[in-house]
Amino acid sequence: TVTGDSLLNICMDAKHHKKKPGPEGQLYGQCVLWKDNACCTANTSQEAHEDQSYLYNFNWDHCGAMPQKCKRHFIQDTCLYECSPNLGPWIDQADTSWRKERIRDVPLCQEDCEQWWQDCQDAVTCKANWHKGWNWTTGTNQCPQGTMCQKFKFVFPTAAALCEQIWSGSYLYTSHHRGSGRCIQMWFDPAQGNPNIAVAQYYA
Repeated sequence: TVTGDSLLNICMDAKHHKKKPGPEGQLYGQCVLWKDNACCTANTSQEAHEDQSYLYNFNWDHCGAMPQKCKRHFIQDTCLYECSPNLGPWIDQADTSWRKERIRDVPLCQEDCEQWWQDCQDAVTCKANWHKGWNWTTGTNQCPQGTMCQKFKFVFPTAAALCEQIWSGSYLYTSHHRGSGRCIQMWFDPAQGNPNIAVAQYYA
C-alpha cells in the first residue's frame, strides 16, 4: 500500500516536471509562489505566461482574445500544476503519450474556483473539456468543426462546472474555504508560507 509520506513533497511524472522538488530562485511572474520548493524550472514558469507557449502549444485565444483578468487564472492554474509539490494525494495514472501521471479531483478552495468563474464568465470558448477533442491540424488547438464560440457562463453555468469540467476532472469544487486546511489554494501569499503543504498532509 502507498504510505502517506510517499504522497508528500513529490512531483508527478509528466511532460515538464522535475524528478524531485527543490528551490528555484528564478521562477517567473505568478509562479514565484513556489520558488522555495518547486516541481517546475524557471524556464517552464516563464513559458506558463506565454499566450501560446511551447509547453503544450495551447492557445487560450481560440475564440478571440481572452481577457487578461481571466487569463491570469489559467496562468495560475498552469503554475499550480507545473510547480506544486503538494498534489501527491491526487496523482493518478494517465494513459497519454505526453505524461504518465495526472491529477484528479484536487479539492479546490471555493473562493479560488468562484473567482476564476467570476473573472472568466464573459470570456469565450467553444468547448467544456479542454483536454481533448480539439482540431490540432495547424499544430495548435482550434475549435472543432461544428462547434460554436460562446461565453463561458453559457458553456460553464456554474463555478463548479468550470473547475470540474475544463481539465476533465482535475479539480473538485468544494465548499471548503481558504485557510481551512481542507482545500488546495491556487493563490496564496508566499510570505505566509505555503498553505497547501498542510492540506496534502491532511489528505495523505
